[in-house]
Amino acid sequence: VVAAAAVSAASRERARRLLPRAEILPADEVARAATDLLLLAVPDDALGGVVSGLAATGALADGAVVAHTSGAHGLAILGDVDGIALHPAMTFTGADGDLDRLPGIAWGVTARDRAFAARLVTDLGGVPEWIAEDARPLYHAALAHGANHLVTLVNEAADLLRAAGVQRPATVLSPLLHAALGNALELGDAALTGPVSRGDAGTVRKHLDRLAPESAPAYLALARRTADRAIAAGRLRPQDAALLLDVLASAHATVGSPS
Repeated sequence: VVAAAAVSAASRERARRLLPRAEILPADEVARAATDLLLLAVPDDALGGVVSGLAATGALADGAVVAHTSGAHGLAILGDVDGIALHPAMTFTGADGDLDRLPGIAWGVTARDRAFAARLVTDLGGVPEWIAEDARPLYHAALAHGANHLVTLVNEAADLLRAAGVQRPATVLSPLLHAALGNALELGDAALTGPVSRGDAGTVRKHLDRLAPESAPAYLALARRTADRAIAAGRLRPQDAALLLDVLASAHATVGSPS
């Protein structure tokens, strides 16, 4: 890495720490310094403007490949610029340990030159997963739904445990959530346990009665989707689900769906 762009004080400090040999330059100068590969790691909604701006100012070097890390976008966002959509299926927080998470992960790739893209991903220790241009929003929705919403779900659960008097929620949740995640990845819907899968309408009603107003809509939406999947998978017989579905429908009318 010969150059990087960073704007905020925190990002400039992080770039200096993680890329000590790279110059910290304005974006157009970074692009001009990228004679072989330019990596655009910017917010999804900013990507189109960055590409068009660099192209309009002549900052993109002839022969350089432009790769972006957006999961939602493919090649169309690059216009006439030769490039690759190169999205790591991993979460990064800007910590020093982020690089340790790269080996073995999948990369959602859309590229005209698959050989070059595959070599690039392999050099990074990853495995290419080829994603069609029109499938990228769905691919990215899957990852955001699974990872980003998981963070919210875990923190919601931790907040509820604190409200119930548990001093260290992580101690309670860690073994449970690791087991649930492992079972779900291995067994699919067969991993489902709990009151919804048993049709325990009374328990679910008690939950909804005690949840804070800001938490109830999300719980309700997930409980209903869990019931649908449990019925479809044969984990919950429709006749056993009737009272539970009535409870969820009644609560939906009272609480409403999450906005």
